[in-house]
Amino acid sequence: MLVVLAASLFPLLSVGAAETAGRGEQIFRRQCAACHGDDGAGTDDGTPLDGERSLAELTKVVVETMPEDDPGSCVGEEAEQVAAYLYEAFYSAAARARRERPRLELARLTVRQYRHAVADLLAGFETNPGRWDEKRGLKAQYYNSRRPRRDKRAIERTDPIIDFNFGEKSPGEKIGAEEFSIGWEGAVLAPEDGQYEFVLKTENAGRLWVNDLETPLIDAWVRSGDETEYRGTIYLLGGRAYPLKLEYFKYKEKSASVALQWKPPGQVQQVIPERMLSPNRFGETLIVETSFPPDDRSYGFERATSISPQWDEATTYAALEVAGKLANDLRRFPGFRQGATDNEPRLRLECERFVEQAFRRPLTEEQQQFFVYRQFNEADDLSTAVKRVILLTLKSPRFLYREVGAAENDQFDVAARLSFGLWDSLPDDELLAAAERGELKTREQVSAQAERMVGDLRARAKVREFLHHWLAVEHFADVSKDQQLYPEFSEQVLSDLRTSLDLFLDDVVWSDASDFRQLLLADSLYLNGRLAEVYGGELPPDAPFQKVSTNREDRAGVLTHPLLLTGFSYHSTTSPIHRGVFIARNVLGRVLRPPPEAVTPLPPEAHANLTTRERTILQTRAAGCQTCHAMINPLGFPLESYDALGRFRQQENGKPIDVSGSYQTLAGDKVEFRDARELAKFLVESPEVHDAFVEQVFHHFVKQSIRAHGDDVPARLKQSFVENNYNIRRLVVEAVTVSALRGGNNP
Repeated sequence: MLVVLAASLFPLLSVGAAETAGRGEQIFRRQCAACHGDDGAGTDDGTPLDGERSLAELTKVVVETMPEDDPGSCVGEEAEQVAAYLYEAFYSAAARARRERPRLELARLTVRQYRHAVADLLAGFETNPGRWDEKRGLKAQYYNSRRPRRDKRAIERTDPIIDFNFGEKSPGEKIGAEEFSIGWEGAVLAPEDGQYEFVLKTENAGRLWVNDLETPLIDAWVRSGDETEYRGTIYLLGGRAYPLKLEYFKYKEKSASVALQWKPPGQVQQVIPERMLSPNRFGETLIVETSFPPDDRSYGFERATSISPQWDEATTYAALEVAGKLANDLRRFPGFRQGATDNEPRLRLECERFVEQAFRRPLTEEQQQFFVYRQFNEADDLSTAVKRVILLTLKSPRFLYREVGAAENDQFDVAARLSFGLWDSLPDDELLAAAERGELKTREQVSAQAERMVGDLRARAKVREFLHHWLAVEHFADVSKDQQLYPEFSEQVLSDLRTSLDLFLDDVVWSDASDFRQLLLADSLYLNGRLAEVYGGELPPDAPFQKVSTNREDRAGVLTHPLLLTGFSYHSTTSPIHRGVFIARNVLGRVLRPPPEAVTPLPPEAHANLTTRERTILQTRAAGCQTCHAMINPLGFPLESYDALGRFRQQENGKPIDVSGSYQTLAGDKVEFRDARELAKFLVESPEVHDAFVEQVFHHFVKQSIRAHGDDVPARLKQSFVENNYNIRRLVVEAVTVSALRGGNNP
């Protein structure tokens, strides 16, 4: 009977394998179910059965750890039979699919999507939106007077950065040294969402505007005392350029200097680099300041499928905030004319357009009446009418939820899936026009739009956010090191390392090839003068960031980037465990359980004669630890040729470092590697790595389960990824195209 049951549970097994699994089930129920439960869900004191172990790994675990009260008593053929049953019932891809049965879920906007969508609602009214092109720096005008006057303008140029120490000299010909003024205009690019602190350093006078060109962020126009450093903080959305204006003057002071610096999220104060400045003009971005509860990330990506009273309250406050900002300044609407008698019909049209953009589709007559015309008819004044329209719109499920009440295969929904997938925001005019013309029906049409959109600054910011999440960069903000052992390390070095990583990621992803393999194989680093002193490189101390080839085989892309090696190390030593866990989870996509109990690392001084590898082996030799560490440790050991700052080394404690490692694949093959470079070469060719990267890209950009779009989608996307020579940008395009034209298991 049990053999028949096993054959019915596992129809894809051969008869012999089904019989083996059937016998294994008998042994499991007799010896193992007391801890793991009949259905594998675990008991109060036992462990649930889930994860992605291979058949070979399960056999090894059974031999070494089962049953709990007599480990080592289930061996040989019995262990193989139990492992076969466990694999087919709980661990295989088919078993996980049977257990999980993912479905497409009705989702609200994430916090990031809400903020970006609101920002683009206002941007949609800009008559002259700025363009981020190849021009860099800020437009500068120098005047031979302390007040800008056209007849006193002496110099007009583009300054790459603002970091000047004129001393007692004039800044240029035809300008006096005793008094002069300078005005800079353009835009600053925020690479990611977060708080940005701007710093104006001057011994003279100045004021700075960012995003809001009416109210200064920093006002030091009237100088008092000896203060020379002025600060202002503003929250900015990543992937957007913000208007910036700086005015400065010198009058009778002995010397003159001015510098414009900032402190981006997770970094230290620094001069705003040229690559983040543009001389072009950009419109203001409306940024919602209301605080929202964080989105659920327990699945490894943001999910917005739950509604809490706190979230609902936040959407109300945010709607009130936006309505107040727009209704109290009707000049934001391009149809409004101060003092004109025909403002009402103009504002009606503008509000109708506002609602259409928010809902991502044209309005029906009934919706026009309810959301726009009725509000204008019942309001006492235009400001109140506009405020009511905005409140109704931003609290409507048609704005707050991704898809509400639309027909199947609706092309406006296709447009919204594309824009939220790539931009976390609303469709632009071109995308909505394509939907209205019926040009989002085919895969080719949708893919062409996605190709156009992936180069947008917002898509670039989302790609960077994904790569930061993939590499766990958010965990490195507060890294510190033992200053006696690593006096070279500082907060500035850590900040530079993050810049170095970002430049490397941008170089790989936005190159023509966009080759994923180069993320793991590249032998170059981005260094400036300060980093070159720590990591080697013939650069002068004040050298800016530049790509430096290591000319040796000891670097392997992100695996050996000093930021990751530093972050995945302890205060005074390396950590093969942290490094191995990163490779197992993030790169190979393996599921690791938390350790059964917290274990304090063995202090180096307690075993001063041992290397870090030897201490790690000693600490994790117990059978309970080896369940995971048999995989983790051999993945981390090849990175032992890098110290806790990520510097190459060949010895530790006077001993040669053993950097050999190994990995047992899900197919059961054992792969061995002699160093980090060989590990990287294995990883770039590993189907497990390709599977994991494809799924992580899909989940980050689409924010739904990949298997909810069809059981064949993971394999199709991986095949496309391989056929396109591992092009990262093309993978992103393919992922959002699949989700936009989705079938899947709809709710």
